Amino acid sequence: MIDLVAQNDIERLSNDLLKQSKALDVYPTPVEKIVQCADLVISGSVDLVHVNESFLSKIPSWLRSIKETVRGILDRKERTIYLDLSQMPSRKNFVTLHETGHDILPWQREIMAYLENDQTLDPSTNEEFEAQANYFASGTLFQQDRFNDAVKMIGTGIDEARVIGKKFGGSVHATLRRMVEKTNRRFALIVLKPMPKSVVKCQLRDLFVSPAFEKAFGKILIPHEFTRDYKFAADYLNGRKMLKDQISTIPTTSGLHEFQYQYFNNKYNAFVLIFPKGEQPKTNTQIIITRG
Repeated sequence: MIDLVAQNDIERLSNDLLKQSKALDVYPTPVEKIVQCADLVISGSVDLVHVNESFLSKIPSWLRSIKETVRGILDRKERTIYLDLSQMPSRKNFVTLHETGHDILPWQREIMAYLENDQTLDPSTNEEFEAQANYFASGTLFQQDRFNDAVKMIGTGIDEARVIGKKFGGSVHATLRRMVEKTNRRFALIVLKPMPKSVVKCQLRDLFVSPAFEKAFGKILIPHEFTRDYKFAADYLNGRKMLKDQISTIPTTSGLHEFQYQYFNNKYNAFVLIFPKGEQPKTNTQIIITRG
């Protein structure tokens, strides 16, 4: 959890960079222009999925051991961002701005300057820095208040998130997360991991709740693995792609509650947008989703 002072500082730095790069009100958000304004470059010649020994020798030893799960690396000395080039463009946008955040946030830059290559932050500080970089990436990609304006104009819900994400160049995952975390409505988002078709259980990847949801119902108490006892898990295991107006009973710290939900599986993850009965996501305009 990022404290309010840090959130305000990150939003200010993000807004400053958006203005300096003249990225505000340009759609999709011009990520390369923002990176250039931050005096960084994106490497197109090195793919983190296929790196040679000479490149590995330049990065910290602790990163070498987990390189298979790393989607982006910032080389401060070379002012270069390296990416897993196999990622979808919307994912690369987010990862690029995440790495930019590590450089733009001055307290991170100052602390990292004191660390030698093979030194690492303690786990709690590293976790905090990653959360801050994610917060910067989300705010910058979705242009801070411009995202709120888009939600007011287009509405809330999974179809609406797909339209808004396309407008800014963000993934459905990033768009739904920001929609849930910034709304004053009682929303929660369950994200399921991609799994082989033969499995009989599905797994939790992420869980996000709006402040209004947590105030009304407390914390959601769900397991790491789901069986068909959960209606949305059965939807996933049955290979469903898109569902609306569904109902599932979900435990929270205030007891068992029946919630409505919308469901969408984009082959990378499955998303379950949860809300109380009667608090339907709001559509403010006609939504046309093109397939393919």
